[in-house]
Amino acid sequence: MVTATLLGTAQDGGLPQAGCQKQCCINLPQSAHRYPVSLGLVDQQGNGHLIDTTRHLAGQLSIWKHPPLSSIFLTHAHFGHVDGLGLLGKETMNAHGLNLHVSSSMFHLMEETPQWALMLAQGVFSEHVFMHDDRIILSDELRVEPVHVPHRAELSDMHAFVVRGPNHSLLYLPDHDDWDSTLERHQCTSIREWLNVLEVDIALIDGTFWDMDELPALRQSNVPHPPVCDTLDRLGNRTEGDPEILFIHLNHTNPLHDENSEASEKVQSMGWGVAKQGQQFTL
Repeated sequence: MVTATLLGTAQDGGLPQAGCQKQCCINLPQSAHRYPVSLGLVDQQGNGHLIDTTRHLAGQLSIWKHPPLSSIFLTHAHFGHVDGLGLLGKETMNAHGLNLHVSSSMFHLMEETPQWALMLAQGVFSEHVFMHDDRIILSDELRVEPVHVPHRAELSDMHAFVVRGPNHSLLYLPDHDDWDSTLERHQCTSIREWLNVLEVDIALIDGTFWDMDELPALRQSNVPHPPVCDTLDRLGNRTEGDPEILFIHLNHTNPLHDENSEASEKVQSMGWGVAKQGQQFTL
């Protein structure tokens, strides 16, 4: 059996977020804490393949039941998606020859970053540089396909991943700038058309902010993530034949963290969903 387990649902800072003095983070019970997004895959041989590596790796491996780790995939270089890489080195897990799948720009950044360059030199990783639209075969029943999407490229480019099992396929899209640029990049006119082209049954998509009024700085700085409200306006209600769409990568201020909020009820009433930490999908 091939499975995908969502090991976190929050944006890079997690929930609660360091330094936040708002109601969303103050006195938050442990049961409401959420790790940054990461996705764990297990192939039919029981080998683990991790997409994005956060500083909460220990807790996430516990959620994942500690399968033998065979490979790492990185979407991009932003903080919450890579800050756990150091835990794979000799000071902690002491990995050796761990398959590392990254884009060429991400690999170049690793070569230029002293800590990561040292890990490369020590043989912690066996590097595999992918190109846009490659098909990475992990086993007879599991493959991963990188999908380039526009997102802030100060450090590296950004790739979503389509994960294909023997029966179902899943899109992992934690970050992108906006739907117009993503759809234009793939020559599609709607979210439904793009997901149909990708041939996915499940889509875990960027839900960082609920709307542009969530934080005062959003409208001023144009923080590049498509608000959930915009995504819902484009999608409308779920209809027969649509894939299952679940929102992930939620900022600590996002009301979707509260499953009883009006925002959560709206998403559910339209037939879509908010992903849950630890949620498992059989592929």
